[in-house]
Amino acid sequence: MTRHRGGLWFLLFTAPFAVGLLVFVYVPILWSAGLSLFEARNTLTPTRFVGLENYATLLADPLFRDSLIVFAIFALGIVPLTYVCSLGLALLLNGLRWGQAFFRSVYFIPTAVSYVVAALVWRFGFFSGTRFGLVNSLIRSLGGDPVNWLGGANGLYWVALVSVRLWLQSGFYMILFIAGLQRIPPETYEAAALDGAHGWKVLRHITLPQLRATSVAVIMLLLINAFQAFDEFYNMLGSIGTYPPYGRPPLVHLYLVALGGGQQNLGLGGAGTMILASIIVVFGLVQNRVLNRGNR
Repeated sequence: MTRHRGGLWFLLFTAPFAVGLLVFVYVPILWSAGLSLFEARNTLTPTRFVGLENYATLLADPLFRDSLIVFAIFALGIVPLTYVCSLGLALLLNGLRWGQAFFRSVYFIPTAVSYVVAALVWRFGFFSGTRFGLVNSLIRSLGGDPVNWLGGANGLYWVALVSVRLWLQSGFYMILFIAGLQRIPPETYEAAALDGAHGWKVLRHITLPQLRATSVAVIMLLLINAFQAFDEFYNMLGSIGTYPPYGRPPLVHLYLVALGGGQQNLGLGGAGTMILASIIVVFGLVQNRVLNRGNR
Protein backbone atom coordinates (compact mmCIF):
# COMPACT_ATOMS: atom_id res chain seq x y z
CA MET A 1 0.00 0.00 0.00
CA THR A 2 2.80 2.38 0.92
CA ARG A 3 4.62 1.61 -2.32
CA HIS A 4 1.44 2.25 -4.30
CA ARG A 5 0.92 5.64 -2.64
CA GLY A 6 4.56 6.50 -3.25
CA GLY A 7 4.08 5.75 -6.95
CA LEU A 8 1.02 8.01 -7.10
CA TRP A 9 2.93 10.89 -5.49
CA PHE A 10 5.80 10.35 -7.92
CA LEU A 11 3.39 10.57 -10.88
CA LEU A 12 1.69 13.62 -9.38
CA PHE A 13 4.93 15.57 -9.06
CA THR A 14 6.58 14.45 -12.31
CA ALA A 15 3.55 14.62 -14.63
CA PRO A 16 3.65 18.44 -15.17
CA PHE A 17 7.34 18.32 -16.05
CA ALA A 18 6.89 15.29 -18.30
CA VAL A 19 3.97 16.93 -20.13
CA GLY A 20 5.93 20.17 -20.54
CA LEU A 21 8.95 18.27 -21.84
CA LEU A 22 6.77 16.37 -24.30
CA VAL A 23 4.81 19.40 -25.56
CA PHE A 24 7.59 21.98 -25.69
CA VAL A 25 10.61 19.82 -26.57
CA TYR A 26 9.91 16.47 -28.17
CA VAL A 27 6.84 17.42 -30.20
CA PRO A 28 8.60 20.48 -31.77
CA ILE A 29 11.65 18.36 -32.58
CA LEU A 30 9.52 15.71 -34.32
CA TRP A 31 7.50 18.43 -36.07
CA SER A 32 10.69 20.10 -37.32
CA ALA A 33 11.98 16.75 -38.55
CA GLY A 34 8.79 16.27 -40.53
CA LEU A 35 8.79 19.80 -41.97
CA SER A 36 12.41 19.43 -43.05
CA LEU A 37 11.34 16.82 -45.61
CA PHE A 38 8.72 19.04 -47.26
CA GLU A 39 8.55 22.35 -49.06
CA ALA A 40 6.89 24.22 -46.23
CA ARG A 41 6.54 27.86 -47.21
CA ASN A 42 4.08 29.86 -45.11
CA THR A 43 2.34 26.69 -43.93
CA LEU A 44 2.55 24.11 -41.15
CA THR A 45 0.73 21.48 -43.22
CA PRO A 46 2.88 21.06 -46.35
CA THR A 47 1.99 18.59 -49.10
CA ARG A 48 4.98 18.62 -51.47
CA PHE A 49 7.59 16.08 -50.35
CA VAL A 50 11.16 17.07 -51.26
CA GLY A 51 13.17 14.54 -49.27
CA LEU A 52 16.64 15.76 -48.40
CA GLU A 53 16.53 18.76 -50.72
CA ASN A 54 16.34 21.25 -47.84
CA TYR A 55 19.39 19.66 -46.20
CA ALA A 56 21.35 19.81 -49.46
CA THR A 57 20.42 23.47 -49.92
CA LEU A 58 21.67 24.41 -46.48
CA LEU A 59 24.88 22.40 -46.63
CA ALA A 60 25.67 23.95 -50.02
CA ASP A 61 25.16 27.46 -48.64
CA PRO A 62 28.57 29.04 -47.86
CA LEU A 63 26.97 31.41 -45.35
CA PHE A 64 25.60 28.46 -43.38
CA ARG A 65 29.02 26.83 -43.36
CA ASP A 66 30.52 30.13 -42.24
CA SER A 67 27.98 30.25 -39.40
CA LEU A 68 29.40 26.97 -38.11
CA ILE A 69 32.84 28.59 -38.11
CA VAL A 70 31.33 31.46 -36.10
CA PHE A 71 30.16 28.92 -33.54
CA ALA A 72 33.69 27.45 -33.37
CA ILE A 73 35.24 30.91 -32.83
CA PHE A 74 32.66 31.83 -30.22
CA ALA A 75 33.03 28.50 -28.41
CA LEU A 76 36.84 28.75 -28.40
CA GLY A 77 36.51 32.09 -26.64
CA ILE A 78 33.58 31.67 -24.28
CA VAL A 79 33.98 28.04 -23.13
CA PRO A 80 37.50 28.25 -21.59
CA LEU A 81 36.91 31.78 -20.24
CA THR A 82 33.66 30.79 -18.53
CA TYR A 83 35.21 27.58 -17.21
CA VAL A 84 38.19 29.39 -15.67
CA CYS A 85 36.14 32.27 -14.25
CA SER A 86 33.46 29.99 -12.81
CA LEU A 87 36.00 27.64 -11.25
CA GLY A 88 38.00 30.56 -9.88
CA LEU A 89 34.94 32.13 -8.28
CA ALA A 90 33.90 28.76 -6.84
CA LEU A 91 37.34 28.21 -5.29
CA LEU A 92 37.34 31.71 -3.77
CA LEU A 93 33.81 31.49 -2.37
CA ASN A 94 34.19 27.92 -1.14
CA GLY A 95 37.11 29.04 1.03
CA LEU A 96 35.28 31.97 2.63
CA ARG A 97 34.48 31.72 6.32
CA TRP A 98 31.84 34.48 6.27
CA GLY A 99 29.56 36.14 3.70
CA GLN A 100 29.53 33.08 1.45
CA ALA A 101 25.75 33.16 0.87
CA PHE A 102 25.86 36.90 0.08
CA PHE A 103 28.59 36.60 -2.54
CA ARG A 104 26.94 33.55 -4.09
CA SER A 105 23.79 35.60 -4.57
CA VAL A 106 25.72 38.56 -5.99
CA TYR A 107 27.46 36.44 -8.63
CA PHE A 108 24.36 34.37 -9.38
CA ILE A 109 21.98 37.33 -9.94
CA PRO A 110 23.11 37.94 -13.59
CA THR A 111 21.84 34.45 -14.43
CA ALA A 112 18.28 35.73 -13.94
CA VAL A 113 18.77 38.62 -16.40
CA SER A 114 17.29 38.22 -19.87
CA TYR A 115 19.86 37.78 -22.63
CA VAL A 116 17.99 40.36 -24.70
CA VAL A 117 18.09 42.95 -21.91
CA ALA A 118 21.77 42.28 -21.21
CA ALA A 119 22.64 42.57 -24.91
CA LEU A 120 20.86 45.93 -25.16
CA VAL A 121 22.58 47.21 -22.01
CA TRP A 122 25.95 46.17 -23.41
CA ARG A 123 25.15 47.78 -26.75
CA PHE A 124 23.80 51.14 -25.53
CA GLY A 125 25.55 51.40 -22.17
CA PHE A 126 29.05 50.00 -22.65
CA PHE A 127 29.86 49.68 -26.35
CA SER A 128 27.65 52.36 -27.88
CA GLY A 129 29.05 53.56 -31.21
CA THR A 130 32.35 55.39 -31.54
CA ARG A 131 31.58 58.42 -29.35
CA PHE A 132 29.47 57.25 -26.46
CA GLY A 133 29.34 54.37 -24.04
CA LEU A 134 31.21 53.64 -20.83
CA VAL A 135 34.14 51.87 -22.50
CA ASN A 136 34.84 54.69 -24.96
CA SER A 137 34.47 57.24 -22.16
CA LEU A 138 37.18 55.44 -20.21
CA ILE A 139 39.38 55.30 -23.31
CA ARG A 140 38.98 59.07 -23.88
CA SER A 141 39.75 59.81 -20.23
CA LEU A 142 43.05 57.97 -20.68
CA GLY A 143 43.86 60.02 -23.77
CA GLY A 144 42.93 57.43 -26.38
CA ASP A 145 40.64 57.60 -29.38
CA PRO A 146 37.10 56.12 -29.32
CA VAL A 147 36.70 52.70 -30.89
CA ASN A 148 33.92 51.45 -33.16
CA TRP A 149 33.27 48.26 -31.19
CA LEU A 150 30.24 46.83 -32.97
CA GLY A 151 30.77 47.96 -36.56
CA GLY A 152 33.34 47.23 -39.21
CA ALA A 153 35.56 44.26 -39.87
CA ASN A 154 38.08 44.86 -37.06
CA GLY A 155 36.77 41.93 -35.01
CA LEU A 156 36.42 44.03 -31.84
CA TYR A 157 32.74 43.08 -31.64
CA TRP A 158 33.92 39.77 -30.20
CA VAL A 159 34.93 41.63 -27.02
CA ALA A 160 31.35 42.78 -26.49
CA LEU A 161 29.83 39.42 -27.43
CA VAL A 162 32.09 37.33 -25.22
CA SER A 163 32.00 39.72 -22.25
CA VAL A 164 28.19 39.85 -22.06
CA ARG A 165 27.89 36.07 -22.26
CA LEU A 166 30.64 35.68 -19.65
CA TRP A 167 28.81 38.02 -17.26
CA LEU A 168 25.49 36.25 -17.79
CA GLN A 169 26.51 32.64 -17.24
CA SER A 170 29.58 32.54 -14.97
CA GLY A 171 27.44 32.62 -11.81
CA PHE A 172 25.41 29.57 -12.81
CA TYR A 173 28.44 27.39 -13.47
CA MET A 174 30.08 28.75 -10.31
CA ILE A 175 27.23 27.15 -8.34
CA LEU A 176 27.83 23.81 -10.08
CA PHE A 177 31.52 23.92 -9.21
CA ILE A 178 30.77 24.85 -5.59
CA ALA A 179 28.50 21.81 -5.36
CA GLY A 180 31.32 19.67 -6.75
CA LEU A 181 33.87 21.14 -4.34
CA GLN A 182 31.66 20.42 -1.36
CA ARG A 183 31.58 16.73 -2.30
CA ILE A 184 35.37 16.44 -1.94
CA PRO A 185 36.19 14.94 1.50
CA PRO A 186 38.08 17.44 3.71
CA GLU A 187 40.35 14.59 4.81
CA THR A 188 41.84 14.57 1.31
CA TYR A 189 43.11 18.12 1.70
CA GLU A 190 44.30 17.43 5.23
CA ALA A 191 46.36 14.47 4.01
CA ALA A 192 47.79 16.61 1.19
CA ALA A 193 48.77 19.33 3.68
CA LEU A 194 50.57 16.79 5.85
CA ASP A 195 52.51 15.70 2.77
CA GLY A 196 53.52 19.30 2.11
CA ALA A 197 51.28 19.87 -0.93
CA HIS A 198 49.92 23.40 -1.33
CA GLY A 199 48.55 25.77 -3.96
CA TRP A 200 48.91 24.59 -7.54
CA LYS A 201 49.85 21.02 -6.57
CA VAL A 202 46.62 20.59 -4.59
CA LEU A 203 44.56 22.09 -7.42
CA ARG A 204 46.21 19.90 -10.06
CA HIS A 205 46.41 16.58 -8.25
CA ILE A 206 43.35 16.70 -5.97
CA THR A 207 40.77 19.36 -6.84
CA LEU A 208 40.66 19.05 -10.63
CA PRO A 209 40.61 15.21 -10.69
CA GLN A 210 37.81 15.20 -8.11
CA LEU A 211 35.89 17.70 -10.24
CA ARG A 212 36.24 15.66 -13.42
CA ALA A 213 32.55 14.72 -13.67
CA THR A 214 31.45 18.29 -12.93
CA SER A 215 33.94 19.68 -15.44
CA VAL A 216 32.72 17.41 -18.22
CA ALA A 217 29.12 18.39 -17.56
CA VAL A 218 30.00 22.11 -17.46
CA ILE A 219 31.94 21.95 -20.72
CA MET A 220 29.10 20.09 -22.43
CA LEU A 221 26.55 22.66 -21.26
CA LEU A 222 28.82 25.52 -22.33
CA LEU A 223 29.22 24.05 -25.82
CA ILE A 224 25.48 23.55 -26.20
CA ASN A 225 24.78 27.10 -25.01
CA ALA A 226 27.41 28.46 -27.40
CA PHE A 227 25.68 26.63 -30.26
CA GLN A 228 22.38 28.23 -29.22
CA ALA A 229 23.77 31.77 -29.25
CA PHE A 230 21.26 34.14 -30.77
CA ASP A 231 20.16 37.08 -28.61
CA GLU A 232 23.49 38.85 -28.21
CA PHE A 233 24.42 38.49 -31.89
CA TYR A 234 21.00 39.56 -33.15
CA ASN A 235 20.48 42.48 -30.77
CA MET A 236 24.04 43.80 -30.78
CA LEU A 237 25.06 43.25 -34.40
CA GLY A 238 21.81 42.84 -36.32
CA SER A 239 20.69 46.38 -35.56
CA ILE A 240 23.67 47.75 -37.49
CA GLY A 241 22.06 46.67 -40.77
CA THR A 242 24.67 44.27 -42.06
CA TYR A 243 26.45 41.64 -40.00
CA PRO A 244 30.24 41.92 -39.88
CA PRO A 245 32.34 39.06 -41.26
CA TYR A 246 31.83 35.95 -39.15
CA GLY A 247 29.14 37.65 -37.10
CA ARG A 248 26.24 35.31 -37.88
CA PRO A 249 26.05 32.16 -35.75
CA PRO A 250 23.91 29.21 -36.92
CA LEU A 251 20.64 30.25 -35.26
CA VAL A 252 20.87 33.83 -36.52
CA HIS A 253 21.58 32.58 -40.04
CA LEU A 254 18.62 30.18 -39.93
CA TYR A 255 16.36 32.94 -38.65
CA LEU A 256 17.38 35.29 -41.46
CA VAL A 257 17.17 32.62 -44.17
CA ALA A 258 14.08 30.75 -43.04
CA LEU A 259 12.03 33.51 -41.40
CA GLY A 260 13.56 36.78 -42.60
CA GLY A 261 11.94 38.84 -45.31
CA GLY A 262 8.53 37.34 -44.64
CA GLN A 263 9.22 34.18 -46.67
CA GLN A 264 8.51 31.74 -43.79
CA ASN A 265 10.49 28.84 -45.28
CA LEU A 266 9.76 26.44 -42.44
CA GLY A 267 11.08 23.43 -44.32
CA LEU A 268 14.53 25.01 -44.61
CA GLY A 269 14.37 26.08 -40.98
CA GLY A 270 13.42 22.56 -39.91
CA ALA A 271 16.37 21.10 -41.83
CA GLY A 272 18.72 23.54 -40.13
CA THR A 273 17.27 22.68 -36.74
CA MET A 274 17.87 18.97 -37.31
CA ILE A 275 21.44 19.58 -38.49
CA LEU A 276 22.24 21.62 -35.39
CA ALA A 277 20.49 19.10 -33.11
CA SER A 278 22.56 16.30 -34.67
CA ILE A 279 25.80 18.20 -34.04
CA ILE A 280 24.81 18.84 -30.42
CA VAL A 281 24.01 15.13 -29.96
CA VAL A 282 27.46 14.24 -31.31
CA PHE A 283 29.07 16.62 -28.82
CA GLY A 284 27.01 15.05 -26.04
CA LEU A 285 28.07 11.53 -26.98
CA VAL A 286 31.72 12.55 -27.08
CA GLN A 287 31.40 14.16 -23.65
CA ASN A 288 29.74 11.05 -22.21
CA ARG A 289 32.50 8.87 -23.62
CA VAL A 290 35.14 11.07 -21.99
CA LEU A 291 33.21 11.00 -18.71
CA ASN A 292 32.84 7.21 -18.74
CA ARG A 293 36.54 6.81 -19.57
CA GLY A 294 37.42 9.02 -16.62
CA ASN A 295 35.33 6.94 -14.23
CA ARG A 296 36.87 3.59 -15.17
